[in-house]
Amino acid sequence: MFNNKTENIIELKNIKKVYDDVAAVEDFNLEVKRGEFVTFLGPSGCGKTTTLRMIAGFELPTEGHITLDGDDISKLPPYKRPINTVFQRYALFPHLNIFDNIAFGLKLKTIDITSKDKNGNTVTKKGKLTKKQIKEKVSRALKIVDLEGFEKRSVDTLSGGQQQRIAIARAIVNEPEILLLDEPLGALDLKMRKEMQIELKSMHEKLGITFIYVTHDQEEALTMSDKIVVMSDGMIQQIGTPEEIYNEPQNAFVADFIGESNILNGKVTGNLKVKFCDHIFDCVDKFPIGTRVDVVVRPEDIMMCPKDRGMMNVVVDSVVFKGIHYEITVLAGEIELVIQSIKNAHVGETIGIEIEPDGIHLIENNLVSNEFDGVITKHGTVEFADGEFECDLSQLYDKVSSVEGSVITLSDGTEKDLDGVEVAVSFPIADGAQMSDDADEGGAVGNIISLIYKGDHYQYIVRTENEFDYVLDDEDLWNENDTVSIIIPKEKIKLILK
Repeated sequence: MFNNKTENIIELKNIKKVYDDVAAVEDFNLEVKRGEFVTFLGPSGCGKTTTLRMIAGFELPTEGHITLDGDDISKLPPYKRPINTVFQRYALFPHLNIFDNIAFGLKLKTIDITSKDKNGNTVTKKGKLTKKQIKEKVSRALKIVDLEGFEKRSVDTLSGGQQQRIAIARAIVNEPEILLLDEPLGALDLKMRKEMQIELKSMHEKLGITFIYVTHDQEEALTMSDKIVVMSDGMIQQIGTPEEIYNEPQNAFVADFIGESNILNGKVTGNLKVKFCDHIFDCVDKFPIGTRVDVVVRPEDIMMCPKDRGMMNVVVDSVVFKGIHYEITVLAGEIELVIQSIKNAHVGETIGIEIEPDGIHLIENNLVSNEFDGVITKHGTVEFADGEFECDLSQLYDKVSSVEGSVITLSDGTEKDLDGVEVAVSFPIADGAQMSDDADEGGAVGNIISLIYKGDHYQYIVRTENEFDYVLDDEDLWNENDTVSIIIPKEKIKLILK
């Protein structure tokens, strides 16, 4: 098993993991090439550690298959997989010295030993590594993590960074084909984390094995990875190189999560022309005229110049010195833009700004309304997406003279009882709904699972108990995971008979 060396050392195909009817990971498909440094990146609870545990064998997928060198290992126990894991908590044995901590797995390991019997036949039997073999392997592992000569030291005498290296040495000493690392730098201070990022990348190059790394830290992912898998809500949002992820995000979540971004509503007005902030800019992304887009502009791509000499004028609203640059917030009318520049500016002054075409990235976003399947109740309300809302039933027919509960009367006297009638329901994202912290005020209740700032408002996704998502804009800042009720004015709800 595992002798068929393929270009893709591991593949995850249609993976889904469900806990108590809640999908922690779904529709997960990934190919990992031999020797790659792949990072799972995303916020807490996005499913990245669950996916790593399925690769390790600590969790089994509910659906889908995991293959290693073409062989299905989905149901294989961890000890039968040529994979080792380094966790955030190093779990070193305090009663053992460094040598014995690293050698612990080697002493338990059995290997095939071949010899000749008295008849000259080759005989294979199971046996243990010799003390010499164990010493050689431990010495090599310590050399790789740059801790030669530490064999006799107690783990209690080591710094956090040194303990982390010992944990890695203990994992690589068994010569796994794949090394899994679950936020191994999380317990270190900022300076040590930055140093260990460089050292981990160096170790990867020395070992030549496949690394799969989990982190919520964007800088770690960008610094070390060959390939980044951005995750949110149990699903892959984008797969690409660090450069692709940073410069060409495929959706607003990736643009917002990776680095700093100005994300604004825009519209394509011509060939390589986009309008945002009430100004038309040249761009490099080609979309049909009229396409609604999310416009992504990195703060470092906005250049300041004197008033009336740029593409447009803005007013400086705030200036914060960040050490290597100034973070300058400016107002283009009511819309905020953040600029990062080594040049200073003064609050209240009017300046010009320039944005080169390749500094503007467009993401198609023609979603302007929420759309659900609903049903009319006997009370004349409409039920949809785990909620019940007042609505105007008269819009369903021409020439309605009256509405009483679910019964409407047409101008010719015909009565229609709509109780139980199925309808298509829609309401706008912008100015279509509001949130309240009073659970009884709205027609549906859910938790905020996502928020993105778009210059003059936030765009939220509120998820209900049965995983219906409401998308709405709001000028006020709410916190992720807040429980809110959804208020939709009846005049905003559009109904169509199905």
